[in-house]
Amino acid sequence: MIACLILAALCAQAPSASNWPGWRGPRADGHSAERELPQRWTEESVTWKTPLPGKGQSSPVLWGERIFLTTALDKGRQRVLFCVDRKTGKIEWEKVVWTGEPELSHAMNGWASATCVADGERVYAFFGRGGGLHCTTHAGAPVWSADLGTFDGPWGTAACPILAGDLVIQNCDADKEARLVAFDKKTGKEAWSTPRLATRGWSTPVLIDAGSRKELVLNGQVGVIAYAPETGKELWNCRCDQGRGEPTVTPADGLLYVANGLSGGGLYVIRPGGSGDVTASHRVWMSPRTTRDTPSPIVIGSTILLMSLNPDLLSAYDAASGKELWKQRVGGQVSASPVSYDGLAFLILENGETIVVDPKSEEHIVARNKVGAVKGELFRATITPSDGQVFIRSDRTLYCIGKRKSGQ
Repeated sequence: MIACLILAALCAQAPSASNWPGWRGPRADGHSAERELPQRWTEESVTWKTPLPGKGQSSPVLWGERIFLTTALDKGRQRVLFCVDRKTGKIEWEKVVWTGEPELSHAMNGWASATCVADGERVYAFFGRGGGLHCTTHAGAPVWSADLGTFDGPWGTAACPILAGDLVIQNCDADKEARLVAFDKKTGKEAWSTPRLATRGWSTPVLIDAGSRKELVLNGQVGVIAYAPETGKELWNCRCDQGRGEPTVTPADGLLYVANGLSGGGLYVIRPGGSGDVTASHRVWMSPRTTRDTPSPIVIGSTILLMSLNPDLLSAYDAASGKELWKQRVGGQVSASPVSYDGLAFLILENGETIVVDPKSEEHIVARNKVGAVKGELFRATITPSDGQVFIRSDRTLYCIGKRKSGQ
């Protein structure tokens, strides 16, 4: 009996191909390696849909039978971490982790935009200056909370926590007291803190393997900086001409693909593993852009896809050279970053329509999928694929699409 309980506990903690543990998925690149995920869907494809409390824009995080999300109640005065049962769509538990007077935030942002991160035992949620960083068990029992200080900015925060070994790491870019900070993921004790340029930013760090070492790579106002994940020490920096610190760096094939964010900032590629200022030595190429970019780039084979926020323009580039291959209007504003599986890209418009992009097709956009969104419903969270299904979160509803592959 004891052996069976131990085995069950180990299975619950073990990584699974169907888990989507944090922002941009298991590899932080927006890709799922699963097969037989939905490519086409309509309102009739919705297995269940669940009304959500409050307002939030965090993307669904899945571990086993649980979906973790965040929301804000009473115009940001309460910050809530909650869990949805994957099978039924019912809200399993809700935890108010912080109550207080809300800080300022942009109209497009709010107070619950950062996606959670989970491992086999715990889930970690970030709510900005007002809300702090919080850790609970998968069942919702509080483990620890950290007040991250007085960092502040008028547009709010949205960078997601990530896990690196025994640490949970959080970007706190802001107009005041900006820093990158790490905590022991079990105890919440601060492990290190590294000052950042005091300017607002919303990008999430990415942990990569650079061969001889791990690197923690973070986009920002003045370019990309890599840090040692164990200590927070700066390893290298690659300067940009006009940044913003919003799109997340995308790793692919040993390189780093970066969109600066601001109009005129450009798209560029960095070879990791350098030291000091690597702008001249490790920036492989740079392609100009004149659009405002919020979504992160995604690399599919030899093609980079990058969706601008304004105008609604999807562009494709050759990954080896940076040459623009084509560009196309998509018919609506897109804030969410794309995901990819089966060689296709999936981008959700703010009105709830998902466009399916085949980079090899002459038509480029090969399908348009809808979930039956109501008028005024707003979709800014990234799609989450898992085990034959996709999960889509709006500002008021969580949708489960398709049939589960494992049949559970």
